[in-house]
Amino acid sequence: MTGVLFGSLVFFFLLNVPIAVAIGLASLSAILWSGAIPPVVLVQKMFTATDSFPLMAVPFFILAGSLMEFGGISRRLVDFANSIVGRFSGGLAFVAIIASMFFGAISGAAVACVAAIGTILIPAMVRRGYDTPYATAVQATAGTLGVMIPPSIPMIIYGVLTGVSIGALFMGGILPGFLVGGSLMLVAWVIARKKGYKGDEKASGAKIWATFKDAILALLMPVIILGGIYGGVFTPTEAAVVAVAYGFIIGFFVYRELTLPKLKDILVNTSIGTATIMFIIATSSVFSWILTAQRVPQAVAEAILSISTNPVVILTLINLLLLFIGTFMETVASIIILVPVLLPVVTQIGVDPLHFGIIIVVNLAIGMVTPPLGVCLFVGCGIGGITLESISKAVWPFILSMIIAVLLLTYIPWISIILPRLAGIY
Repeated sequence: MTGVLFGSLVFFFLLNVPIAVAIGLASLSAILWSGAIPPVVLVQKMFTATDSFPLMAVPFFILAGSLMEFGGISRRLVDFANSIVGRFSGGLAFVAIIASMFFGAISGAAVACVAAIGTILIPAMVRRGYDTPYATAVQATAGTLGVMIPPSIPMIIYGVLTGVSIGALFMGGILPGFLVGGSLMLVAWVIARKKGYKGDEKASGAKIWATFKDAILALLMPVIILGGIYGGVFTPTEAAVVAVAYGFIIGFFVYRELTLPKLKDILVNTSIGTATIMFIIATSSVFSWILTAQRVPQAVAEAILSISTNPVVILTLINLLLLFIGTFMETVASIIILVPVLLPVVTQIGVDPLHFGIIIVVNLAIGMVTPPLGVCLFVGCGIGGITLESISKAVWPFILSMIIAVLLLTYIPWISIILPRLAGIY
C-alpha cells in the first residue's frame, strides 16, 4: 500500500498535476488498492482535517495581507523603511527586506509579501540602476520572511498538528526571522558594494519623522496583533480577525485607498488562496493518515536511528531531506506529511518540539525560492518581467545565506526557545 501511495504520487507529479490534487489522487489510489478501507474514509478525513478552530486564522491572515497591499499600508511601510536605510549602498534592497519583515508580521504569508512589496520596490530598484535579476532575487528571498516572522501560517499548521502552543511558536520565530533577515541584508550589501549600487541621500530628521507619522498606524498593526496574543487578550485566531478589522478601518476610512471594487477583488483573491491552502491541508492529512496507519513514521525513525544516534548527524540528515523536499513540494503539504514522520525521530534524540517546528518552517521556506517549485521566484519574475533562468544565478548567494542561518538555528536551540521561555509561555 505504501508503494502504491508513493508510486502514484510520483506519477501524478510527472504529469504536472497540481500538488493538492496529486496528493489526493495518490491517497485514493492507495485506499482503493488496499481493498479494506472504504473510499468514503477519504472524504471523512479531509473534512475532519479542516474542521479546526485554529485553522480559521489562515483565511483571516490572508485577508489582512490583501488589505495591507491594496489599502496603502505596505507603501507607507516602504517609505518609512527607505527614510531610515535608503542611504546605504544597496539601500533599496535593505528597504525590501525590512518592509517584508513588517509585512510578514501582519500577513503570515510569503507569496503575498512578495506581491505587496515587490510591486513597489522591484520597479523602483530597476529605475535606480539595479539589475533586474538582483532586484527580483532580493525581493523573492525577502518574501520568505513572511512565514518566519510571526504570525506565520505554516507555524499555525505545525501547532495544530503537534499541539505545541501557537503563541510560543510565534514568539520563537522572532529571533530566527531577524537572523535570516540580517543574513539577507549582509549578502545584499556585499553585492551592492561590488556592483556599485549607491544609496539615496541621507534623510533629514524631519523626513524620517514625517514618514514615521504617515506609517504609524501601519506600524501599530503587528504590535496590536502580537501584543494581544502574548498578553493573553486574544487567541491567534481572534488576532487574525482583529488584523482584518484594523486593516479594513485604516485602509477604508483613514488612508481612504480601499474602494468597493478593490474590496471585491480582495475577497475573491482571499477566497481562492484560502481554498487552495485548505484543499492542500485536507488531502495532505489523508496522505499523512495512511503513512501513520502503515507505520511509516516508526520505520523511518528506526532507519535513521540505525545510521546514528548522534543528534548532530540526525539533524543534518533531516535538514538535507527538508531542503530537497522543499524544492518540489508546497510548504503546508510538506509540514502535514513530514511532521508525523520526523517528529518521533527528533523527540527520541531530545530535540524540543518547538525548536524543531522553527527548523522545519525556516528550512521549507528556502524551498519557496529554490527551483523548480520556487513560488516566490515565480511571483518575483512576473513582477520583474524576467525568466526563471535569468534569476537563478542571482538568487543563489541569498539561498546560501539562508542555509547558513538554518544551520545556526539547528545547532543553537536557544535562538528559537529563549524568548518563549523568558516570556513564560513555554
